[in-house]
Amino acid sequence: MTDLSEKTFVLATDLDGTFLGGSDADRRRLYDWIEDNRRTIGLVFVTGRDPGFIAELCTSGVPWPEYVIGDVGTTIARIENGAVVPIPALEEEIADAWGDAGPRVRQALQDHPGLTLQPTEFRYRVSFDLDPDAFDDSAIVRVRDMGFDPLISANRYFDVLPRGVSKGPSLRRFVAHYGIEEPRVLAAGDTLNDASMLECGLPAVAVGGSEPALLDRVAALPSVYVADGIGAAGILEAVAANNQHPLP
Repeated sequence: MTDLSEKTFVLATDLDGTFLGGSDADRRRLYDWIEDNRRTIGLVFVTGRDPGFIAELCTSGVPWPEYVIGDVGTTIARIENGAVVPIPALEEEIADAWGDAGPRVRQALQDHPGLTLQPTEFRYRVSFDLDPDAFDDSAIVRVRDMGFDPLISANRYFDVLPRGVSKGPSLRRFVAHYGIEEPRVLAAGDTLNDASMLECGLPAVAVGGSEPALLDRVAALPSVYVADGIGAAGILEAVAANNQHPLP
């Protein structure tokens, strides 16, 4: 396998609404293009999804990534024999920032209006489904006072993350660790939990159909291409606009 630092192009992409978004034909075109150019294209999933979901997803016809930045940036892992294997050297700072905070965060937000705890036991985050009509935003202050970062995305999810940890900082740490030249990277997303990734200074695309609040955040950033194409089509549109890799 060619090291990512030697690839012509590295796609660092969100999943829902981005890599998994758009028409069947657009997704097939993107996925086939990646598979046909594995020697020159690297693939990194940067997602709120957990490793178990990713492993299951990739058995259904979606291309396997070489690496995963999952759990909203709190997992940094490689793919090894079909398994998502955390990289200790890149997760040490995350683990130290979180400690054993899960039980304390869950207790602090238990029965909070508008929040329903998600059943997955994440390692370095706590996540809730959010009811925007019932939500009391005092949860934001409470989380910050505890020393953690709250993140609301798609007006549906509420994540509690280690202070300073999210998709953008984790992606930058990853790119530096593997010696990937920044102009070769394209970060792709569509909701507010992708904001730090699109704002981190790497070439980026907000795909068509992105959350309006995300578009407002990135509107003035020259490194961010705002695509018309939905999901997968928007990724290919940005690759062409940035002239980052030949397309079919």
